[in-house]
Amino acid sequence: MPPQTAPSVLAALIGQGIGPSLTPPLHELEGQRHGLRSIYRRIEFHAEQDGPADLARLLDFARRTGFDGLNITYPAKQTVLPLLDELAPSAQMIGAVNTVVFDGERAIGHNTDVTGFRASLDDALGGTGCGRVVLVGAGGAGSAVAHALVMRGVQSLTVVDVDAERAAAVCQSVQESHGFTAASAHPEDLPALTAAAEGIVNATPFGMAHHPGAPFSAELITDRHWVADVVYRPVDTVLLQAARKAGALATPGTGMAMHQAADAFEIFTGRTADRSAMLADLNALIAAERQEQHAPQI
Repeated sequence: MPPQTAPSVLAALIGQGIGPSLTPPLHELEGQRHGLRSIYRRIEFHAEQDGPADLARLLDFARRTGFDGLNITYPAKQTVLPLLDELAPSAQMIGAVNTVVFDGERAIGHNTDVTGFRASLDDALGGTGCGRVVLVGAGGAGSAVAHALVMRGVQSLTVVDVDAERAAAVCQSVQESHGFTAASAHPEDLPALTAAAEGIVNATPFGMAHHPGAPFSAELITDRHWVADVVYRPVDTVLLQAARKAGALATPGTGMAMHQAADAFEIFTGRTADRSAMLADLNALIAAERQEQHAPQI
């Protein structure tokens, strides 16, 4: 008898500026643990060319060539919506898709950002409730975080953004999906808001290498707060450093990044992801990247 080949999984990430993404090796390493021939590719997508039409061609190509699924990132999370045959409840809530799975001729959209953040909070807080939370940032990540917080039973939620309309839109979204009334506010309101809150979440790009710093003054953090950041590169953001210095519980973005990838892996393969191993892989990949960046040039 000819030797049996291992089952395979073929996936890809579609988005702009995705060269540095750690999603491909994270999926491939988990696939290998399951004895799969795991292949994960990057497909650069430039929305300024012909966004919906180009994206439709990419989806059709992936479906016809045997891809099991796709991850979708900026700037295609909303562009992809009308191109899909079905939306899972997570994607319907957020109005954005970051994971597409092919089922025969059908393409089904999911959003694992919301489930990923909720799982990361479960890891950090355990059986403790969220309490009153201030969410800074009402973009795509902020919307997913807002829904996750409400789903986890937040006592109150205030969405803070420099764009008042964007913050109000997130509040309306959680009202429509969950019947929960959240408030919107401007960054100048943060001193009073954080003083009355137990939790603070950063869903802005502040803390990333190209957006250095923190989204608000570190003086607002006290030892009675828990502080979560969606940024995970670097892992130890300025905000989280300040949180630990103040004695607050600091939750890095690696938890959300790992869980959303694990959720996508399970959607693609139908297998249960080893989340502890995936988190170790992610931390190792980040450490190796950091070491390479600081290696002396010869």
